[in-house]
Amino acid sequence: MTQELNNKKIAILVADGFEQVEMTKPKHAFEDAGAQTHIISINNDRVQGWNHFDKADFFSVDVSIDKASSADYDALLLPGGVANPDQLRTNDKAVQFVKSFFDAGKPVAAICHALWTLIEAKAVSGRTLTSWSSLKTDLENAGANWVDREVVEDNGLVTSRNPDDIPAFNAKAIELFAKELVTK
Repeated sequence: MTQELNNKKIAILVADGFEQVEMTKPKHAFEDAGAQTHIISINNDRVQGWNHFDKADFFSVDVSIDKASSADYDALLLPGGVANPDQLRTNDKAVQFVKSFFDAGKPVAAICHALWTLIEAKAVSGRTLTSWSSLKTDLENAGANWVDREVVEDNGLVTSRNPDDIPAFNAKAIELFAKELVTK
């Protein structure tokens, strides 16, 4: 166990339908590295993960989006799943919460379909990134340079494609989150 993220607070923004391993595996890796994590949601009490097409476990919400502030966190994790980012990108408070991390130059890690929320937050234009392949056209239309790689870091944003990439995603996110504020 390393302590690279000692004293770092990481927000994990999810709605029902997030890909469970894309939340739990990074969450555990960040905590093992010494971070404190909080599940933030547009739901007030609990959120439900999914294992691809099947409903999975429930998780308690630590902070509702109505009470969440990026000023309280050092970094942001956005898990994927299809239903999760589709709900988040249509919620003004969730989009503003995500945007506020970029405005403050704080690091963000997003995997799979989570990049839909980044498009809505106007955070992808001019960046090189990766995602689930079906988002390629959406991301390119939003001004991003999409590449098919396991993990990509571009100026404070770490992206990955799918659950198979989680080990590389976690390592790169921990490396980035251990740094101080990134350049805007």
